[in-house]
Amino acid sequence: MKPNALRRGLCRHALASLIALLPATLLAQTAARFPDKPLRIIVAGTAGGSSDIMARLLADQLGKDSGQPVIVEPKPGAGGSLAVAELGQAAHDGYTVMVGVNSLVSEIPQIMKLKIDMPHEIMPVAELARGGLVLVGTPTLPASTLKELVGYVKANPGKVNVASYSAGTISHVIGVQLNKAAGIDMVHVGYKGSTPALTDVMGGHVPLMFDAMPTSLPLIKAGKLKAYAVSTPKRFALLPEVPTFAEQGYPQLEAVAWLGLWVKPDVPAAMQAKLREAALKALAGPAVKGRLAEIGFEPGQPRSPQELAAALKADSDKMAALLKAIDFKPE
Repeated sequence: MKPNALRRGLCRHALASLIALLPATLLAQTAARFPDKPLRIIVAGTAGGSSDIMARLLADQLGKDSGQPVIVEPKPGAGGSLAVAELGQAAHDGYTVMVGVNSLVSEIPQIMKLKIDMPHEIMPVAELARGGLVLVGTPTLPASTLKELVGYVKANPGKVNVASYSAGTISHVIGVQLNKAAGIDMVHVGYKGSTPALTDVMGGHVPLMFDAMPTSLPLIKAGKLKAYAVSTPKRFALLPEVPTFAEQGYPQLEAVAWLGLWVKPDVPAAMQAKLREAALKALAGPAVKGRLAEIGFEPGQPRSPQELAAALKADSDKMAALLKAIDFKPE
């Protein structure tokens, strides 16, 4: 064979080999930039609430990583069961997911009479972030410390309301615990999310609220809310002057909630693994971690879905014992 003919033959062979490899290469690239079509995130909470903040942070980074639109849709109400029901109507391909707090499974089913079996309708694939609660009040309250606040409530029996961002969440339960521990009778007022509740607290319509740190922190810093205590094991770095409940004689009020990425149980295992990998990658960068700290979150723990499921079961058992001890009845 002449040299030119040989070279032409080799080129054709190389080109054919390259074309044969293209499908695999394109497949690998598609997998690397998952999701490869629009992703929908349902939020079990109101717009502007902690779950919504977390969902939008995740969506922004997932969109940058994949080049695909990531749509965030808040679905508040009924302790998160409306969001769970919305997720249940979606296809089981994994392109509709949900962001919500762990109490969706560990607490709410025991405190609210629901039409939906929450523990069997959703499953966690990743822990996104965690954090504690802060007891906040309207600035006009005549109490500067938790001790003074307890005294004020005792002096006004049955007249002091405390808001939660939803009945059945830790925001509600911790208020019941404080009533029991301090011998007081704050009256619970449930809302459909942090945003409307905080608006009423700032306006003086409801004097107190147990809220997640991300939604209350900027309002505390602006002087629009007064902070009395945090539920975390140690003081929060951005509010070093606010003591923990344990420091003030209420160790039983220590509580840390976590926000998770949830899917329908019938989503294929391979897709669940892709979702988990993409979410953890999106949250691993220093810029995202820094933003989490700024808004009052700690990074989530790298627990497997199986470990998260076991933790939910343990938390559920703990909550059942607590509710029985305080003779709590579902609303």
